[in-house]
Amino acid sequence: MDWTNRFLKVAFVAAFAAAMTACSVSYKFNGASIDYTKTKTIQIADFPIRSSYVWGPMAPLFNNQLKDQFANHTRLEQVKRNGDLKIEGEITRYEQRNKSVSAEGYSAMTELSMTVNVRFTNNANHTEDFERQFTATQSYESTQSLNSVQEELVTQMVKDICDQIFNATVANW
Repeated sequence: MDWTNRFLKVAFVAAFAAAMTACSVSYKFNGASIDYTKTKTIQIADFPIRSSYVWGPMAPLFNNQLKDQFANHTRLEQVKRNGDLKIEGEITRYEQRNKSVSAEGYSAMTELSMTVNVRFTNNANHTEDFERQFTATQSYESTQSLNSVQEELVTQMVKDICDQIFNATVANW
């Protein structure tokens, strides 16, 4: 009886170990669904500002964030030309407008918005190519000056738009 219990324990441990080494589970927490056997490089062009209203640091902030997004969440090598994936476009709108009115009839909230036009090319699968606009908005109290909140709000909008672009291009969401 003692020998049988030992045998069953050893058999169970061996079966468990075999099952653990035979199976592998892979989770991707960044949402990217890239076939790295076909897609190895990405070309991300700098996005110029084509908006009539501009804030100087907006283009470098956007361009750096977009490149960092792909560098940090994929294994794609960023190249200057002939990438398997290609992202290009321009910042087309940057504007503010009154969002709500106070009881006294004055603007209570102002909404700041940013729109980016993106052209995406997947040289491994051209059915995924697109040209699309991505927009993000942030609101602030009209008692605040735009200069005092602009950097924080633009940073948030840039992050939001870069997330949208990432999801549309490599996450297939």
